[in-house]
Amino acid sequence: MLRMLLHWVLTALAIWIVSQVVPGFVISGPATALIAALVIGLINATIGLLLKIITFPLTILTLGLFWFVINAVIIELASAFVPGFHILSFASAFWGGIVLSLVNMLLKWLVVPSRELPPA
Repeated sequence: MLRMLLHWVLTALAIWIVSQVVPGFVISGPATALIAALVIGLINATIGLLLKIITFPLTILTLGLFWFVINAVIIELASAFVPGFHILSFASAFWGGIVLSLVNMLLKWLVVPSRELPPA
């Protein structure tokens, strides 16, 4: 449970960092970043999963690059539900999704302790 809470807070921090770096990716405050992280996670787990399954052949043809488009759509959709979270253009959502993935991966690598395998 603590690990899930840590991931949520790190994702919110990553969203705030992206809002500082990517023009057109606007977050009004820390509470908005926390809510946006939650909504993005929920959309990604439901509609995002369905979109990724449906567009899998296109994703194969583009060598996985189409997932960036799906992530941009998920971010755009989340911004429609979260007050104070605004995406000004699809390009902002696209680049924001890429930067968000990279920042999120970096933060989790820095903060989250790795699970060590038990000795064989």
